[in-house]
Amino acid sequence: MGVLSLNVKHNIATITIDSPPANALSSQLLSELNDNLNGIGHDSEVKAVIIKGEGKFFSAGADIKEFTSLQEQGEHKKLAEKGQEIFDRLESFPVPVIAAIHGAALGGGLELAMACHMRIVGRNAKLGLPELSLGIIPGFAGTQRLTQHVGHAKAYEMILTAEPISGETAAEIGLANEAVSDEEVYEQATKLAEKIVAKSKPTVTKVMELVPYAKFHSFKAGVEAEANAFGDVFGNEDAKEGISAFIEKRKPNFQDK
Repeated sequence: MGVLSLNVKHNIATITIDSPPANALSSQLLSELNDNLNGIGHDSEVKAVIIKGEGKFFSAGADIKEFTSLQEQGEHKKLAEKGQEIFDRLESFPVPVIAAIHGAALGGGLELAMACHMRIVGRNAKLGLPELSLGIIPGFAGTQRLTQHVGHAKAYEMILTAEPISGETAAEIGLANEAVSDEEVYEQATKLAEKIVAKSKPTVTKVMELVPYAKFHSFKAGVEAEANAFGDVFGNEDAKEGISAFIEKRKPNFQDK
């Protein structure tokens, strides 16, 4: 039986983690996530993705029982590399992905959320990397992505103390886009997704290509790529429609062309 479900409606794909009680990140979940990304990647209608958890948590951590069952030398490294590979794919996915976080995103759960492009979080949710309390360390790029999101000093503090922060604090320090009540998390994530899908898909795709330049390439390379993309987009039908709609003071009717 699967631990993820996929539902596509109004150009939004929703991936739901349903692996009670903690929605732990297992090898099965990672494989199913990769399969879901394959399916979404081939669906031209999908313009935004939401990942959420069923039950009490978004994901309260990795599957510790699975970790402890690994015996052969190198198995732990292979598991970490598998998780890193899939989360790298998620981070570079051409369709924007929003994590809707309620309850808790801890350990591997937070690493999954940080690989998404945006995060809507419950004010009272707990976010953290508690691995050092177990005598281990994060393995799915948590040390790297947390540092990129919150800076070196706060990343050191969160990882070395293993203490979680609230969703409200996460929004204040830039780890989350917005903090709302737990009951409003999915609704707010959906509203954000709806604003994105209302845009022309070629422009969304270009932005998904361009923003990572700020992380992986030089400023010069990024602005050169932006200029090229700017020229490409202006030749699209949707650009003509959008500009006409602006001049005529009406809502544009984009055709994703």
